Amino acid sequence: MTSEIRLAFSHPSERAEATAGPELRDRISLRDHVREVEIGAFQAERGTTQRICFNIVVEVRLPEGLDDDVDKILSYDTITDAIDRELSAERLNLLETLAERVAEDILADPRAARVFVRIEKLDRGPGALGVEIVRDRAAVAPVAAGDLDVHPCVVFLGNDVVASPDLSEVLDRLEQLELPLILCVAAGDTTSPKAGHPAAQRRIDLLAIEQNAWVLAGQDKRCVVVATRTELDWSMKHGQISVWAPSKIVLDATDGPDLSALDAAGLSDWFAREFAADRSFAIGAGLTGPGQVVAADALLSGQDFPQP
Repeated sequence: MTSEIRLAFSHPSERAEATAGPELRDRISLRDHVREVEIGAFQAERGTTQRICFNIVVEVRLPEGLDDDVDKILSYDTITDAIDRELSAERLNLLETLAERVAEDILADPRAARVFVRIEKLDRGPGALGVEIVRDRAAVAPVAAGDLDVHPCVVFLGNDVVASPDLSEVLDRLEQLELPLILCVAAGDTTSPKAGHPAAQRRIDLLAIEQNAWVLAGQDKRCVVVATRTELDWSMKHGQISVWAPSKIVLDATDGPDLSALDAAGLSDWFAREFAADRSFAIGAGLTGPGQVVAADALLSGQDFPQP
């Protein structure tokens, strides 16, 4: 029992050695790598950075004919680049999620066999608060061919279209594109509450858009409100018509849009670029902003779709 407790708090390199199997493997490690990031599920952790510390050990298969050739080894940059990519992808609430994504990123390299990832928050108490995970190649599901090559059609709908009795016909027409379809909307026509702090007001304005997204979803059962990247990825791959609820993706973006939440068309254009949309346009009367705008009646009368 004493040994088990010691290993629980020892460096991942010691745990890797203690749990090694019969196959000989080399190990490379990153120790005490400290970054300042915004992370955490509590409201007090939003809008501020804190230090987190990475300790990572990667077990690698023995190279054949090394010959002092740097191209035959798994570089230390593989570890630090994985951290950089996952920290820049989006703001996360949980260390567990970050650890999982870093491990999967490292294991994408065929030379990596098993990875130990320990991440600790250094500023949340008198000691270090953290998580440690172990993953091997068998634990990481292979990426199916084509799964990463999904490019949606992002369509911003004006409120006149959302409320139109022709909405279902508009959706029928959009489905003819045979592309994953993501719909974006503005806030409804009701007046939103006003807050005294800009961050609070931004949330209120984003939630007003989400309320209207639910209104749209209630108009046609094909429409499903989605809020996270995981939901959107799943929806695009399974042929759903998604309606974007923007709060989480906008607020969690590490390089988010420098736009007012009242600029729903601008947010739609930013979102289309984030998801590498095949095409992006707007449908409605009196709309302005980025991208081509078509009237609903013109679309229904057989006008060609706007091109990418």
